Amino acid sequence: MPHYVADTTLAQGACEIHDPTGAVVPPIHLATTFLRPPEGYSADGWSYSRYGYPGLEQPEATLKVLEGAADCRLFASGMSAMTAVLLALKPGDHCVFPIDMYHGLRTWLKQYSAHWGIGIDHVDMTDLDAVREKLVPGATRLVWAETPSNPHWHIYDLTALAEIAHAAGARLVVDNTVATPILTQPISFGADLVVHSATKYLNGHSDVLAGAALTAKADDFWEKVVFNRDYTGGLLGQFQAALLMRGMRTLHLRVERACRSAEALAAALQTHPRVKAVFYPGLKNHPGHGLAARQMRGGFGGMVSAIVEGGRQEAERVMQRTRIWKPATSLGGVESLVERREAVEGPNSHVDAALLRFSVGIEGTQDLIDDIFSALEAGR
Repeated sequence: MPHYVADTTLAQGACEIHDPTGAVVPPIHLATTFLRPPEGYSADGWSYSRYGYPGLEQPEATLKVLEGAADCRLFASGMSAMTAVLLALKPGDHCVFPIDMYHGLRTWLKQYSAHWGIGIDHVDMTDLDAVREKLVPGATRLVWAETPSNPHWHIYDLTALAEIAHAAGARLVVDNTVATPILTQPISFGADLVVHSATKYLNGHSDVLAGAALTAKADDFWEKVVFNRDYTGGLLGQFQAALLMRGMRTLHLRVERACRSAEALAAALQTHPRVKAVFYPGLKNHPGHGLAARQMRGGFGGMVSAIVEGGRQEAERVMQRTRIWKPATSLGGVESLVERREAVEGPNSHVDAALLRFSVGIEGTQDLIDDIFSALEAGR
């Protein structure tokens, strides 16, 4: 999608104004039930808000256009969207996941995959041969990619992964939370399904818990995902949908600003003597930089990670010394956040204890760099 089309789609909210008042912002409908025809059900109307309500149309239509999808459903959280996809599988089905991935989903997989009879393998998805080796003939149903991956921001080749998955009769699912459709449209690279934690960049103001799932084709598998949302109570609430739509209308502006600042921050951190390693796909020495340049447009994302000298204790002290960077989890908001990722992920984390994860907001770029440099140098 040309960038100006995304910009205009977001600013206009991807829909015509049909409200009789002429309001440019759709009203919030609080009704949980709606009048039905005498026969009891109308396929074209609203019936009960657990299945949907008028306020969902605009954000779902907007996201569908941005991702180039056939259909979209909003959920109460990113985890709700992701698990709805996984629970569309059957006992005995098998999935391949990356090693570097969102720890919340990893935790769910560890706790529930065996209970639901779903086979799971984790693999380094930068190694395509290793991915092929993990596929189980006749059983692998999903290959799940998250790119850039959390928290090392690896870049996975979506076109190649789609070809590998499809050759095995599996679907490619892409978690596009970090890149957002402003930077990457996974369906255009062959992905079958896309998921988002809409809590993050899509909303962008750290005040809504939301998720989204989209499909390239509205097939039988997709119908199972929709069923899982409707019958497990996973629908997004009315106020949250309105706030999500409000946040999405500035998505392109926020992502562009975060990308510029993140690139400057990553470059600056590379020069600091108390920083051992920096992870950001916009850096030319990042192993996935070339692929990211082809797969992402307009920037490399707003997420940066760095390993500081001095181990866990020094990383914690650096966080305590910052003024602008707020020590909190999550990402994609207008405010810049920093966290020691291992502490968030817990004892089974594979992350270095001194790795700090930075979610770059929309503050002044130099202010952000100066603040973290001051925190790094205060311990000398």
